[in-house]
Amino acid sequence: MALSYVDNPQVQKNRWRILTAVGLFTFMSTLDGSIVNIALPVMSRDLKIPMNQAEWIVSIYLIMICALLLFGKIGDAFGKVKVFKIGTFLFVIGSLLCGFNGGLPLLLGARVVQALGASMTMSNNNGIITEVFPLKERGRALGLTGSFVALGSIAGPGIGGLILAHFSWGYIFWINVPIGILTIIFGHFILPKDIVKTHEKIDYAGFASFAVLIVSLFLGIFIGQQIEFTSPIILAAFVVALISAGIFVWIEQHVEQPLLSFRLFKNIDFSLSLLCAFLIFIVNFFFNVISPFYLENALGLAPNLAGYSLMIFPIVQVVVAPIAGSISDRIGPEMLTFIGLVLISISQVGYMLMNLQTPIWLFMFFVGLVGLGNGIFQAPNNTIVMSSVGVEDLGIAGGINALARNLGMVFGISLSTTVLYAAMSRNYGQKVTGYIPGHANVFIAGMHDAFMVALVICLIATALTGWRMLKYRKIA
Repeated sequence: MALSYVDNPQVQKNRWRILTAVGLFTFMSTLDGSIVNIALPVMSRDLKIPMNQAEWIVSIYLIMICALLLFGKIGDAFGKVKVFKIGTFLFVIGSLLCGFNGGLPLLLGARVVQALGASMTMSNNNGIITEVFPLKERGRALGLTGSFVALGSIAGPGIGGLILAHFSWGYIFWINVPIGILTIIFGHFILPKDIVKTHEKIDYAGFASFAVLIVSLFLGIFIGQQIEFTSPIILAAFVVALISAGIFVWIEQHVEQPLLSFRLFKNIDFSLSLLCAFLIFIVNFFFNVISPFYLENALGLAPNLAGYSLMIFPIVQVVVAPIAGSISDRIGPEMLTFIGLVLISISQVGYMLMNLQTPIWLFMFFVGLVGLGNGIFQAPNNTIVMSSVGVEDLGIAGGINALARNLGMVFGISLSTTVLYAAMSRNYGQKVTGYIPGHANVFIAGMHDAFMVALVICLIATALTGWRMLKYRKIA
């Protein structure tokens, strides 16, 4: 047996097919974090539940993914491909169950199964690709993986709107089933057998404390939006999160084989790239949450027309990302990440200027611009993350990378709605937790404040990346 996938002729012959199999599941698992947003009003009506309960259909999926995303360490120990394959099966089962209208408890339980499978695939996808592709093609390959991630995480409202125009809401989940089954069959013949296995003892105590930290933190944030953040139950959730964080850090510093090796964060390229990815996914989900309100409620567009408008983002990104990855292989990733973030920052300024009189073509221009910026940024940034660790840490690095991305999504949802509703409440003169029919001006005022916060976050990421680029130029 070859010592690595790069030395294995059969694996190298199939490397682009392997990328396709991994990418399809990456697309579906990230898609299901955002596709439900546009369907929530319909699901709320069909399930006979208020909107604040319907929002848990989105939240529980992202919370559980974040809580479980350290499956990369398990992939390092027992084989990334093996864990990935188990995850694909669980994700398809969860998707099948999600489509049945059996009430909110069944749907939330099915979303947990979905999230378990998604976390297993998302924690190991970048590690598999980094092992399979030689260094000279790695940027392009990770760029394509980044395209699948971006396509899934941003295309949700667009694809969801198109499905809802013709079918019931169950099909936004059931569309995963035939695609997933075909991908599982394809992967069975294409995905290689695992070569790198550390067989390390798994830090289950660290795993449990981290899961409690994530769940209690975001339960506190999401429930706090509906009641008051000063409520005793919310304060108790935050205290549990703080205690769990302390326990997790203590465990990881004292256990022989920690779940999360803090030594990885001593690498400035690794840490800085993760931080920027986290910040940009927060920014992206400001757009993801607010744009359907703007298009459907404020401007009065039908869901399918809103979907067409929002599809520009992923279409542009999926075209640009592999090109950016290929350029990154030749000239290095630092300059490209900076250029991408500048473009994303400009797009946030554009969103801040949107109002009820803004022509739709101008909105679509800025949607395309943010897709261009993300396409240029994501692939080189992924390359920096995955190329800054050794082969024995690829699984955990991929898991942390996916964790940063999904934490960004959850923080983006919670922060954008918190800022939006606070600004709307201030403008309206009373507490607001949703769009107010007949008061589009109140929403526009809140939207402007929300995108101002998104711009500040984006500028922080841009400044950090610019500092790194200047540092590398001085070294050169």
